[in-house]
Amino acid sequence: MLRIEHLAKSFGDTPVFRDLNLDLARGEFVALLGESGVGKSTLLNCIAGLEDADAGRVCIDGQDLATLNADDRARLRRRALGFVFQAFHVLPHLNVADNVGLPLRLLGRPDDAHVAALLTAVGLAGLGARMPAQLSGGQLQRVAIARAVVHRPALILADEPTGNLDPATAGRVLDLLQAQVREHGCACLLVTHAASAAARADRVLQVTAQGLRAVA
Repeated sequence: MLRIEHLAKSFGDTPVFRDLNLDLARGEFVALLGESGVGKSTLLNCIAGLEDADAGRVCIDGQDLATLNADDRARLRRRALGFVFQAFHVLPHLNVADNVGLPLRLLGRPDDAHVAALLTAVGLAGLGARMPAQLSGGQLQRVAIARAVVHRPALILADEPTGNLDPATAGRVLDLLQAQVREHGCACLLVTHAASAAARADRVLQVTAQGLRAVA
């Protein structure tokens, strides 16, 4: 589902990572650990085609991002990716249900019942009509998570999805991500600092400036 080959990224003269390689198959859940500033979020942005790497290549579902223009990358993200951003990126002018259902509407597949079921799954039942300004940070994070998986993407990129959640709610969110992997055959790449979240993964990898290494 995802292949990364010899990926490198620098900001000016400062290298973020280099010679980074990863294969991620459908039905696989991989956690990425690493110190702050080592480039975990930058890596996810490069995988999604939101930032360009300096070297190497990223292939998603057989598509080499380097061969796609901006519009084609956007279409690939819309179809195949679900991205949970640390900053949420919830649209302030849409209510909760419309935010979560937006990927389905962009694909021409609106499904209000599925949206409602996902809101229940992340602990936001009955809050579909609320506006983002009426929600807490933890609730906004759950909206972002539900939106990322609503269209059953082939690849989920989750950047600290449980960082603002209490342990019980974090467990529900991880259950949801695992269900997407186990039941729908997607792949999930999870960036986390939480040992409890990493423990859910099939593999745990450490991000370093020199690349990725397996964590025992």
